[in-house]
Amino acid sequence: MGSRPDFRSPKCKASQGLASSQACRLGTASLGRTRWFVPIGSSQVLLSAPLAGYDPLLLTAVKTTAASARQPLMSDKLNPAQRSAVKTLSGPLLVLAGAGTGKTRVVTHRIAELIRHGTAPDRILAVTFTRKAAGEMLERATRLLPKSRGKSKPQPRPLISTFHSLCVKILRRHIRELGYPQRFSICDRGEQESEARAALREIRCPNESLRPGDFLAIVGQWKSRSVEPSRAASIAETDKEHLAAAAYRRYQNNLKSKGVVDFDDLLLLTQHLFQTMPKLRREEAGLFDHVLIDEYQDTNQSQYQIVKGLAMGHRNLCVVGDDDQSIYGWRGAEVEHILSFKKDWPEAKVVRLEENYRSTAAILGYANTLIAFNRVRHDKVLRPARAGGQRPRVLQFKDEQAEAKQVVADITHVLSQPGARARDFAILCRTNEQPRSFETELRRANLPYVLVGGMSFFDRKEIRDLLSYLKLIDNAQDEVSLLRIFNTPARGIGNSTVKRLVDEATSQGAHVWDLLPSAAGGSLLSPAASQAVGKFHALITRLQNFAEKLSLADLVASVIKETEYHRELERAFPDPNDREARINSLEEIVNAAANYEANAKSSTLLGFLDEIALGSRDSSDDKENQLKNNAIALMTMHSAKGLEFPYVYLVGMEEGILPHKRAVDAEGDAIDEERRLAYVGVTRAQEQLTLSFSLTRRKWGKARDTVPSRFLYEMTGQAENAKHVQAKTPHGRAGTRKTNRT
Repeated sequence: MGSRPDFRSPKCKASQGLASSQACRLGTASLGRTRWFVPIGSSQVLLSAPLAGYDPLLLTAVKTTAASARQPLMSDKLNPAQRSAVKTLSGPLLVLAGAGTGKTRVVTHRIAELIRHGTAPDRILAVTFTRKAAGEMLERATRLLPKSRGKSKPQPRPLISTFHSLCVKILRRHIRELGYPQRFSICDRGEQESEARAALREIRCPNESLRPGDFLAIVGQWKSRSVEPSRAASIAETDKEHLAAAAYRRYQNNLKSKGVVDFDDLLLLTQHLFQTMPKLRREEAGLFDHVLIDEYQDTNQSQYQIVKGLAMGHRNLCVVGDDDQSIYGWRGAEVEHILSFKKDWPEAKVVRLEENYRSTAAILGYANTLIAFNRVRHDKVLRPARAGGQRPRVLQFKDEQAEAKQVVADITHVLSQPGARARDFAILCRTNEQPRSFETELRRANLPYVLVGGMSFFDRKEIRDLLSYLKLIDNAQDEVSLLRIFNTPARGIGNSTVKRLVDEATSQGAHVWDLLPSAAGGSLLSPAASQAVGKFHALITRLQNFAEKLSLADLVASVIKETEYHRELERAFPDPNDREARINSLEEIVNAAANYEANAKSSTLLGFLDEIALGSRDSSDDKENQLKNNAIALMTMHSAKGLEFPYVYLVGMEEGILPHKRAVDAEGDAIDEERRLAYVGVTRAQEQLTLSFSLTRRKWGKARDTVPSRFLYEMTGQAENAKHVQAKTPHGRAGTRKTNRT
């Protein structure tokens, strides 16, 4: 094949003509609407509509064979690779456990095997990252052990723990050596912010220069990289980091003086204890003969050093993980730890778990092809435990609204079939803004869903603020909305002013809004407060006039501009990445207004507000509890790690979304992590995988052309046709890779 055509170019009339003239209308199909298939060679490609400008070199054929019958896939017996890992009972061991290859099964069987061969259970330490994973591991390992008979004392058990829980135990025994009381407290987020605020005051740092939340984020990153206060100033780069470095020591000293540690200190102080007091490290390491570490690719620098400290004596260290699923670099995880394991432990044995029991062969073909483009990784290939399966679909849509509608329509159709359950479906997004359009369509279709791993898009502060402005513009008597945004962004209307206005309105039996003109020019308030109230009243009146003249999208954009809400975001979120995410959320409301206006028979501000003002959902952060409900999972790919679903939709597969714009700008390792994230998304699918992208996506209410994700080209074997993407990679090459075969 040649290079990918520019399907928006006037020169590409042939492909545009093909899209319109050769698309075959196959009548009313299973989605309850007309489906269109475009012939490409001997294949047919599914489109959501006969779109002019489709990309024939990208779209892939859709097999119509039924999905493989679901059945238990993993037999009671271990496969050869699993058995090798379980039977290796001494020395360093690296278990490269690909997605869906039975990682937990190997860890629990290995614990049981160690015990059967004479290791005392309480001489075994297994460490993982979540309490749920630790509990499940302990339960499964215990089931594999012989049952004790009679009324003898309870048998000792392995210590299976999270990193933080293990460090608490160590610090309870030894933290006095570091000058802390043995009965130290672990502070919560609110207490952290209070101490951060105090430390920033001590260095006379104004709040607008560095907010407590941003200070804690910077310090948290430093602690995950084992940076103590004495080193912070030497590695600080930005002005905010230099301010944080100046306050870091005071923050730590304040915590220590009160006998308090924060969550990150649990790791950092344990590492410091091990490094500065070798005798205590040997004492702690001497409690165990074997150490097993789960999800080793997710360890940060402190965790890495703690693991080495515990295992360097006996060297019976087993680490289990997958460098191809290392997706948490942004919170301190270093994939280099698993990549360099053989350098740290030269005598280590390496076992590759490559037999996948989760996904069909067709899905794994895409996953293997995609991840092979990463330049530095352990060489491994997932092999399916079952052959066949439906080939993943790649669908294109004219815009993000059409994408959401069709995905939900597709799910609705499958759910109409016997045996289908809502919990079998997952819609995976790259960014926190994407779920908005899918929430709207799922609600419209009255399908049960849960937004996993975070609050609803509509529950975010900036969105609630913006909607409150719109509600007040539509109805000036909405005092809940008025009081919410009276001083947001800050405009000099303090709590005492608000209380005086509310009290006066109550005494007169009037609405607060009705009181504002007289309050702005009277003696009820101080001159400064009167002036601020008058400006607010004029602002809302001006926006009410805009509502009579502007389109909804332009009105929403005008509210953001006239209220200077961007200034509020700059004040509240000095970190550019945080601020960008908040701005993107506001942009999504502009886009939602434009989509509503384009499709509603009679569009009104009230109608728009009614459409998006829907019921609340469970906002629990525990995704396992959320997924117990029979509901469609709507989540980011980061939240989907460790989960699996029969039907998975990876949406928004476009440059700037996946891979994210920040990674596209940075390239190199940043693109590698984005590719790993896409790989994680693909390998969540058991039966059917759908990948979708839009030809246009709205930016501030205006449709903008998009570029399909380079990952689509890579996983479909067409990377050579994406020269416009290849040119952005270092040295102008895509797919150059270096693998570790150890």
